[in-house]
This record gives sequence, C-alpha cells and structure tokens, in this order.
Amino acid sequence: MHRVFQTFIDRLAEGADEAALRTGMAEAAAALDLHSFAYLSMPRLANAEPQHISTYPSAWTTHYLRNHYEYLDPVVVRARAGPEPFEWGLDAAPAQISEPQRRLFDEAAQFGIRCGYTVPIHDGRGPFAAVTFAADERRATFRHRIEQHGRVLQLMAMYFHAHARRKLMSDRLVDGVRLSPREFECLEWAARGKTAWEIGCILGISRRTAVFHLENAKAKLGVHSTIQAAARLLTSKRIMR
Repeated sequence: MHRVFQTFIDRLAEGADEAALRTGMAEAAAALDLHSFAYLSMPRLANAEPQHISTYPSAWTTHYLRNHYEYLDPVVVRARAGPEPFEWGLDAAPAQISEPQRRLFDEAAQFGIRCGYTVPIHDGRGPFAAVTFAADERRATFRHRIEQHGRVLQLMAMYFHAHARRKLMSDRLVDGVRLSPREFECLEWAARGKTAWEIGCILGISRRTAVFHLENAKAKLGVHSTIQAAARLLTSKRIMR
C-alpha cells in the first residue's frame, strides 16, 4: 500500500497536464483493484462548465455533461451537502430520490457505473469538488475494498484535488470560460500591452503560434479583438479577488 501511495504522489508531482493527472489516479485506483474514478469540480461562477477528469466511458461523460446531470445527480447533491465520504449505488439509493434521479442511476449502470465511493472536498476556495471511485460489481465486493482502503482513498482524493486546482484551474478562468495554459499566458502578456511578436519572444514561441493562441482565446470568450479579450481577463481577475 505504501508503494502504491508513494507512486501516486510522485505521478501527480511530475504531471503537468490533465492527461498526466488522469493517468496517475487511474494507475493508483487499478492497483487497489478499483474499476474507475471521476473528479468533478464545480465552477465558482454561474453558468460556467465544471472541471471533469475521469476514466468513465467517454460516451457517458459526454452525455452527463451535455445534460448538466451535475445538478440532478443525487451523488453530487449529497457531496455538496457535507464533507463526509459515502458509498452509493442504485440498490442503496435513498427512498426519497426522484424518478429522474433513479433513471440517472439506471443510465450510469448501462455504462458499468453501478456503485461508488465518493469523497466530497470543501476547501473554501470554490463551491466544492468530489472524487468518486466507481465499480461495476456487487456492492458486497466493492464495500470490502472500500473498508480496506477508505482512508487512503480519502488522502488520494485530497492530493488529486490540490494538484488539479493548482495545475489546471488556478487563475485560468475568464468569466467562467476555461482557457488552456498557453492561451491564458499569451492573453496575460497581451493585457500588459505586448504584441504577438513580443509575446513570442518572451515565451520562446513563434509570432504565428502566439497569434494562434490569442485567436483561440478570443473565440472561446466570444469577442472579436485582443483588446476585448484582455479587458475580459482584467475584469475577471478583479471579480475573483
């Protein structure tokens, strides 16, 4: 167990992007004989998209996010309510869940997500986040694994959240729109009055590449000029303080 946890920490420390963090958690979960995991971080701003990293089937995650199930999902509702980890599954769902919520559980089961163990994270720096370890198996078997590894899974969830927030989400939301690291970096320099050529020299990239990232940032923010995008960035930073 010590080796699994140490390898997990090392992977997160070395990981620089979403794919690396996903791989680090996936490997650790697999070493503990767990089926899959999902990380969900709710946004600070209304109407912004949540941050989602998981090894769930992509068809399910696309369907889930497209339908904004994060606001219906009884697991998310419970995680939002308090910090205590909990187990869940259709056969253990509370009687008071609604019919749409029960259908959501049924849909998830079709993708091999039948039961889970969720660790809510309320760190005071955002609405909340949660890490879920899920399985497609009988709850008795899954529960045995959770009883064995529950405390380690809680630590893993907290470590993962800390790294994801610092490396992927920190200061990269502009009016609820998430920019890539390079898009945000280029836009920050543009907001300081630098031209695309100067940004390229500063960041060690070509002028053309700097323009490419600025164009992507403008498209995501729905504006037509770099000046407008920079203004949105500066306004967003003032609001977030």
